[in-house]
Amino acid sequence: MNLFYLIAFLSICFSLLVVFSRNPVYSVLYLIITFFTFSVHYILLNAQFLALVNFIVYMGAIMVLFLFVLMLLNLNKEAEPTSSNLLKAIGVVVGMCFFVTIAGSLRLLESSVPLTLKDPGIGLVHNLGKVLLKEFLLPFEMSSILLLTAMVGAVLLAKKDPSKV
Repeated sequence: MNLFYLIAFLSICFSLLVVFSRNPVYSVLYLIITFFTFSVHYILLNAQFLALVNFIVYMGAIMVLFLFVLMLLNLNKEAEPTSSNLLKAIGVVVGMCFFVTIAGSLRLLESSVPLTLKDPGIGLVHNLGKVLLKEFLLPFEMSSILLLTAMVGAVLLAKKDPSKV
């Protein structure tokens, strides 16, 4: 239980660093670390598949894409727009609403009882694979054919017409 609180504290700290960081590249790097802490939370909840998907898809693909776009845009201080007082006031109101929500959820946290799983193997990849390849085999294969046709269509659309060159 102490590990959960440590990871939760790190998640909150790195999330705040994402929001308050002035440099967008550092903000994306802090977001990658935040997603890593989410993967640790998934492992603690016995959802290894979600942890793996979060690690591969979000940390490996989407965040690298964000970082690439930020470096490609070459943001600098001269191109940054100045924020008006109205936007700052709206930010303060939204922050106070967030604070009230957190305070209300902390009040409910004291009265909650711990949740126990009836089936401890519910989030394992082995069980997901058995269900996916037995009960949902037809939709699984149809989605793979759909993705294959979309890939072939994208290749054909991107290909240049040799008669127009």
